[in-house]
Amino acid sequence: MDYRIPVGDWIEAAVEFLLNTIQPFFDGVTLVVGWLVDQLESGMLGIPEWLFIAIIALLGLWRVGWRFTLFAVISMGLVIGMGLWAETVVTVALVIAASVVALAIGIPMGILAAKSDIALAIIRPVLDLMQTMPPFVYLIPAAMFFGLGKVPGTIATIIFAMPPAVRLTNLGIRQVGREMVEAGLAFGCTRGQLLAKVQIPVAMPSIMAGVNQVIMLALSMVVIASMIGAGGLGNVVLRGIQRLDIGLGFEGGLGVVIAAIILDRLTQTFGHHRKQAGVLERLKGAAQWFTRGSGETKDKPAQHK
Repeated sequence: MDYRIPVGDWIEAAVEFLLNTIQPFFDGVTLVVGWLVDQLESGMLGIPEWLFIAIIALLGLWRVGWRFTLFAVISMGLVIGMGLWAETVVTVALVIAASVVALAIGIPMGILAAKSDIALAIIRPVLDLMQTMPPFVYLIPAAMFFGLGKVPGTIATIIFAMPPAVRLTNLGIRQVGREMVEAGLAFGCTRGQLLAKVQIPVAMPSIMAGVNQVIMLALSMVVIASMIGAGGLGNVVLRGIQRLDIGLGFEGGLGVVIAAIILDRLTQTFGHHRKQAGVLERLKGAAQWFTRGSGETKDKPAQHK
């Protein structure tokens, strides 16, 4: 049977049309995204290694606990020992840049979808397409529209990582109880105040779960984007594949795993409404754990018959 629907030809024609008509728009996007990536990368690479580790350690003590802090310090020391510190920092900078843009677009889209069923009906099929499309496919239009390098890799990462922010923002706002909305309106809130002071704060755990998922997907896509010149740890993994160098590929993959665990654990905590202990309290708890069993006993209360 010779019947064939030329979908690929239609897509090619659409790409050519876009390239010929709105090329200045793509040039502007390239400038903005390139500037953001370059600023983050140069700023993070300018931080001394010991100071970077100290910042992560303090964040870990504040948000997670001393066990995670110990793991993070040892892991980052391992990254330095493998000679992959610069590549890891570049990867983290790309992830942060892509995540910031994805969230800046995705969260407002999620709010719009939560407020309008018509908008949700339009956005949902697009999200389904974005989440089911193989990640390698994103590299083709990114390279065609923006060339090779960090900018197309970042843009492909933005598109790949955006859907969880839209879905979970929409879900969180829609799950806010009707009685809470009615109470806000009864107290005289406008629609904007209701969104800012009631719905978004209540939906914050769901929104932060979306932020966490965006960061994780961005980290996985940044490695794939090394195929079009994104750089970072993805280049190390790619060189390992090209040379069939198991050790090099494993080192690059281990760096990705360490970055993923640290980012995941830190971002998870920001969605929980819990009182955070200070750094001194964390250190005191760690000291008590190490001195446990040293013979110190607590006074027992007197027993009365």
